[in-house]
Amino acid sequence: MTALFSSPGAAVSAILVAVDIAIILCALLVLPGGRRPQTAMAWLLLIIAIPLLGFVLFLLFGRTTVGKKRRALQAEVNAAILAAAHLEDIENHELRAALPPLVQSFARLNSELGVLPLSFGNTVELIEDYQGGIEAMTREVAAATDYVHVQFYISAWDEMTTPFFEELVRATQRGVTVRFLFDHIGSRGIPVYKEMLAKLEGTGIQWAAMLPIRPLKGEVRRPDLRNHRKILVVDGRVAFSGSQNLIEPHYDKPKNQKLGRAWVELMARVEGPVVQELNVVFATDWFTETGENLQHVVAVVAPEPSPRPGALTGVGVQVVPSGPGFVTENNLRLFNSMLYSATKRLSLTSPYFVPDDSLLYAVTTAAQRGVEVELFVGATADQFMVAHAQRSYYESLLRAGVRIWLYPEPFVLHAKHFSVDDEVVVIGSSNMDMRSFALNYEVVMMMTGADVVARLSQVQDHYRELSTELTLDDWLGRSRKDTYLDNLMRLTATIQ
Repeated sequence: MTALFSSPGAAVSAILVAVDIAIILCALLVLPGGRRPQTAMAWLLLIIAIPLLGFVLFLLFGRTTVGKKRRALQAEVNAAILAAAHLEDIENHELRAALPPLVQSFARLNSELGVLPLSFGNTVELIEDYQGGIEAMTREVAAATDYVHVQFYISAWDEMTTPFFEELVRATQRGVTVRFLFDHIGSRGIPVYKEMLAKLEGTGIQWAAMLPIRPLKGEVRRPDLRNHRKILVVDGRVAFSGSQNLIEPHYDKPKNQKLGRAWVELMARVEGPVVQELNVVFATDWFTETGENLQHVVAVVAPEPSPRPGALTGVGVQVVPSGPGFVTENNLRLFNSMLYSATKRLSLTSPYFVPDDSLLYAVTTAAQRGVEVELFVGATADQFMVAHAQRSYYESLLRAGVRIWLYPEPFVLHAKHFSVDDEVVVIGSSNMDMRSFALNYEVVMMMTGADVVARLSQVQDHYRELSTELTLDDWLGRSRKDTYLDNLMRLTATIQ
């Protein structure tokens, strides 16, 4: 025994080897439980390769839960707010029964997962123009009489959004209650973040950062969990939701402005019962971050939609929230169900298409059974790792018969939506990637009817006119370096 540890260095080495073995054995027992096989395998490979570092990274990034305390609190407030909202009163069983059976099954699935019902009699307008979306929201805030609820993953008080924030301030000065949520990490990386906080401090706007990490208050969790939702509700009368953040289209980055790299978005302006559902989602997040219960606000039923030229009327809409606070991956389950149901056409738009196996099979299987499947993605991307991970799936998609359209540089196609046949569309904040399925709080709206499908098709037709189709021959001709990076980044995408 003495010979075995003849030097301090040998003893330390033996201890480190023992620790490495213990970590690997522990990982083999713990990691497979409750995780996708590919995710567990990715973590196992990392820990086997570099045990100590892999273990530390797993402690930081390996758990997707927001913690028992926060989840229990969220479940409690969700139940209380839903009970106060009486959302069962907005259901129309007769109209729901008239829908195609598959659409009815989607609505039932969503009700089981996200609790919110499919409502009818909604008015919907799709807004493609970036600045036009901010201006439309600003006009509604200017007309507010009771309250304004603002929730955006990334928020910035910059040159383009100044009129919006100034209207929020004016609203508070005339007695309107303004509540404002933004993600603590998503907004922090914007150059004008500190300026925004300084300006907010001098206003009557009530605000809070979402998912803050405050160890002294017991708020410790995986640091890259995000609240990625985009919601604006004014007086319970009108709401906006979609992909657009509250910031100018170059994200206040000088490099983007120099390159002309602007984000392309899609927002939906809605009136009718769906406004109350979006308000419920905001209210649960507001309570979780501030402790203020908005039961009295969400209990008020949304008024009848007002006539608006060019707006779609009588649309069935169902809000589907998802995120780490839910036991199930609501958006992934809905997306897979809808993709497998397609019989004629699927048109998908996702800036970050990094699917898990189930979604990849759903898309490729649809193409292989004769469904016309197209995917709109950007020719350029704003995130290096995600861009390469996404490209690693292109060959499988192209070989299956999926048509891939590349939206032109220097623009970033950031809109998130898809349509199934002539029956239903989904619009919201959720990408088709593993981050949106497991790590981000998201919100999407499922909309039914041929009219809304036709309107979204106009948006997709516009993308197609501007885009270049990627062919399999072109893709197979890329460099070995790019192929290597694509495959390497694909591995990182599964580590969750």
